[in-house]
Amino acid sequence: MSTVQAERVLVVPTEEFHKIGYFQGFSPTVEPYLSGLLDGKFISYRPRGEMEEDPSFKQLIPYVVFEHTDAAGEVSVFQYTRGKGQGEARLRSKMSVGIGGHISTLDHRDDYTETYEEGMRRELDEEVIIETEYVQTVAGMINDDETEVGKVHLGVVHVFRVAEPNVKPREEDILDAGFLPVAELMSKLDRMESWSSICLQALYG
Repeated sequence: MSTVQAERVLVVPTEEFHKIGYFQGFSPTVEPYLSGLLDGKFISYRPRGEMEEDPSFKQLIPYVVFEHTDAAGEVSVFQYTRGKGQGEARLRSKMSVGIGGHISTLDHRDDYTETYEEGMRRELDEEVIIETEYVQTVAGMINDDETEVGKVHLGVVHVFRVAEPNVKPREEDILDAGFLPVAELMSKLDRMESWSSICLQALYG
């Protein structure tokens, strides 16, 4: 795996995101953001270490939420705690309901929509084992300029509705993982990373 300094990640100018339509928090509108930002005119790959400190660019991040509804109709969501080796240092020890990460040069295809999808598949393969069928939808976008991490990232929220709650961590730094009822997760928002808090309140609040 390349180091953070050497890794080059897919970014778009923050200005272009603002031109499409600025929002803070969650937006259930995915288009025209995704097609507008992935059309290739504004995309570049830049050193991740630099991009983590440069809010003039947004790193585009697929953020996958696994949801299960049992026979009684109770909805639960896969959650975990980020360990010390888990990606972004500023998020360590926080709870999360999102699996995903940066799109990098590893994922590059001639079509940037395919690049994005390849990056999402790679991140899922690296982080979790999915042993169930699922139906996928794109639920919205997350932008959080109220945190240092959020200022340099733009999230695309994907909901995977799983037939069975059979999702397990592959990475050892995904700790205390498992499905919890939404009601229980809503009582833990103060322990969540900001994107997860925003996401839970938007989808289930």
